[in-house]
Amino acid sequence: METPGPAPKLVASDVDGTIITSQERILPQVRDVIVRAVQAGTEVALATGRPHRWIFPVLDQLPIRPVCVTANGAVVYDSANDQVIASHTLAPDTMTEVLDLAKEAFHGVGGVAVACERVGRSAFDPEEEMFVVAPDFLNTWEEQGFGVLPEYEVISEPAVKMLLRHEGLSAPEMFDILAPFLDPDVAHVTFSMNEGLLEVAAPGVTKALGVSTLATMHGIDQSEVIAFGDMPNDIEMLAWAGIGVAMGNARDSVKDVADFVTGTNNEGGIARVLERWF
Repeated sequence: METPGPAPKLVASDVDGTIITSQERILPQVRDVIVRAVQAGTEVALATGRPHRWIFPVLDQLPIRPVCVTANGAVVYDSANDQVIASHTLAPDTMTEVLDLAKEAFHGVGGVAVACERVGRSAFDPEEEMFVVAPDFLNTWEEQGFGVLPEYEVISEPAVKMLLRHEGLSAPEMFDILAPFLDPDVAHVTFSMNEGLLEVAAPGVTKALGVSTLATMHGIDQSEVIAFGDMPNDIEMLAWAGIGVAMGNARDSVKDVADFVTGTNNEGGIARVLERWF
């Protein structure tokens, strides 16, 4: 980055692979520059694929309780008041259509298993009601709670995120198989990890939507937003923000849309950028 212009008024950061290290810690230099940014009047928010109930281990490492974007933009959540401000859900009929398409697409490689993330009202709703999986779903986050339901019940209620799992394929391989089958006017598909897991949302629902909602709430122009990310579910957000920054550990497709590339998450890459202003 050259000599910086005006300081950003909104900092939106992805969580995994971005603001936290591989050990899920926020480095001191990252925490300190975020504190200085907030003291200077800049809004700071997490923009994550995680559900809102999974952001508190991150927020507990910061002295702020901001409004955050969760579930890849499907939810805007006020962490200070434990309130869902906005949500965008997939209808059961849409999930049925997507699952039918996925079964057709993956028929030759063993099929897929499905799970759904429901929005609820609070980050403290029972996990077994908010995250429901079909019996054949290999749960990637085994330490987190979930409920097991028959496949038809998993997709029987609106969900902010539908998860498709194939333990024998990587997420990029799954994406390449499914994307040609799925009309973006039906649903949006992305991924946030390399393991075989795709994340499906309502059409047009991305982190860019969530962050633009935050900017509007705070009266901040798109040009005054800086966003950080590392995976394909960050691409729309980085492209939308006035300044989009890819982490050094980001996938090439993410670096390609970013304005700048910084250090890795384990090197405190966010701090290297924000310290130019704060």
